[in-house]
Amino acid sequence: ISCWNPLQSLLSSMTQACEILTRDPEGGAARIPFETFSFLYLYLASIDGEISKAETKVFLLGIKEQADKHSGMVLVRHF
Repeated sequence: ISCWNPLQSLLSSMTQACEILTRDPEGGAARIPFETFSFLYLYLASIDGEISKAETKVFLLGIKEQADKHSGMVLVRHF
C-alpha cells in the first residue's frame, strides 16, 4: 500500500510545468527560469497546505543554488 506524499505530488506537478513552459526542444532538459519555478512552487505549496513554509524555503534555497550554476535556469534533474 502506498501513502499519498504531498511533496512527491508537488514535484510531479513541477516536472509537468517545466515540460510545458520550457523553450527547450522536446526531450531536452526542460529548463525554466528560477523566478518562474519559485513562483509556481510557492503557489502550489500554499494551496497544498501540507508542506511547511520552512520546508519550502529550504527546498527553494537548494534549487536556487543549482540554478545559479546554470545561468539561473532550473532543470528537472535539480529536484
